[in-house]
Amino acid sequence: MSSDYTVSATVRADVGKGASRRLRRLEGEIPAIVYGGEKAPQMLNLIHKDLIRLLNDEAFYTSILTLDVDGQKESVILKDLQRHPAKLRVLHADFLRVNADTLITLHVPLHFINEDTCVGVKLAGGNITHAMTDIEIQCLPKDLPEFIEVDMAAVEAGTILHISDIVLPAGVESTALALGEDHDHPVVHVHAPHGGADDEEASDEE
Repeated sequence: MSSDYTVSATVRADVGKGASRRLRRLEGEIPAIVYGGEKAPQMLNLIHKDLIRLLNDEAFYTSILTLDVDGQKESVILKDLQRHPAKLRVLHADFLRVNADTLITLHVPLHFINEDTCVGVKLAGGNITHAMTDIEIQCLPKDLPEFIEVDMAAVEAGTILHISDIVLPAGVESTALALGEDHDHPVVHVHAPHGGADDEEASDEE
């Protein structure tokens, strides 16, 4: 978990779609909101270029952030972003307040390591397909990981790794697995070369 990111904001008094458009066009700022905890939701203004700089760091999305609103600081996570469909521009940001004793739910990226030495690829000539690139987890703020590694070194051709095969850090749970075994979705597949184990399984099913 990282808490080295500070998002500076000011309180937004002028609300509405027209005010938000003027904010983006004339001030170089974007509207945002922070909510959760025992406080009321608060409308904010953010400097767009500063937010874009922070968003370029993958760890920003899965870190406990310090939100500084006119000098008043609180711990938050980035909960949602609204992006422009065609331009490299953020239109709105949502932040959720967190505290040390309350579980948080967040999508965390998967980092697939040792793919170049995966036995199913290097020795059997297979290829790798990712079914998921992130996983939704639940944990206390202190246990929030920036990413979760999936070690591909020993995965053989014809093998499918599911969520239950991923080694999660201490204190971290998969929200999907908490719903039952039928939510144990595929994460990554090492396909056997043509005529290999995958084709044999398909023939058996037929």
